[in-house]
Formats: sequence, structure tokens, C-alpha cells
Amino acid sequence: MKVILLSDVKNVGKKGEVKQVADGYGRNYLVKNGLAVEATKKSMEILTKQKADEAAREAEMREEAIELKNKLEKMTISFKVKAGNDGRMFGSVSNAKIAETLAKDYQIQVDKRKFVDNGNITELGMHKVRVELFKGVVATLNINIEA
Repeated sequence: MKVILLSDVKNVGKKGEVKQVADGYGRNYLVKNGLAVEATKKSMEILTKQKADEAAREAEMREEAIELKNKLEKMTISFKVKAGNDGRMFGSVSNAKIAETLAKDYQIQVDKRKFVDNGNITELGMHKVRVELFKGVVATLNINIEA
């Protein structure tokens, strides 16, 4: 029996895949528990339409991420911090603080977990910070830390 999986099923497949399973397993477990539907002609048409809609939505989100990337790479974000006489900062500037400043001052929402391989900034001067906006779309922010 061929089924279309409605959710990930361990040892069977991922959501949206069409799989060949034993008749009893498909009918008595997968379909009965709402994990799959039988792969009829109509359900295959619906699956094809859903995949096309998802691809279009993903392409639109990628375009928005590219536009945001271009916007972010043109700007420089400045932070005023306290520093000692030798130029060492008291504290640091974290990814969360950068995301908060983007949201408050520029109305740009970026999740603090999307910052790529960056720790806290602990030195004065210009820094480059990378943010993954979408799969494969990484923007580089210019951060200026001054006393």
C-alpha cells in the first residue's frame, strides 16, 4: 500500500514523502492514527499542489531575506560602552543586545540565535558580525564599539 506521510514517522520517512508500506501497517496504524493518508490520485494532486505552494513561499522568503541582507550590509550599528584607560571594555556587547538594537532603532526583527559563530564583542573598534537570515543567506553587519 502506498501512503503519503502527514508527519515524520520513525523508520518510515519524513512528512510529505510517498512510501510503500505493508497493507496492515498502513491501514491499521498510519492511517488510523492520522500519520498518513492513502496515496490515491486525488491525494497525490493535493500533495503536488502543497509542494508547489511551499516552494513558492520559500522562494518569496528567500527574496525578502536577500533584500534584508542588502539593507543590513549598508548600515553600521554603533554602541557606546564604558571602557578603562587602557581601552578595555567593562562588560561586552552580546548578540542579544545587537538584535535588540536592530529591533528598537531600525524596526528589523532578527533572532539572536541566528548570529553565526560570534561570541560577545569585548574590544573597542569596528567588528564584523554575521547573521544567517535564511538558509544560505548570510548578512555581515558592521558593528562600531566606542567608549
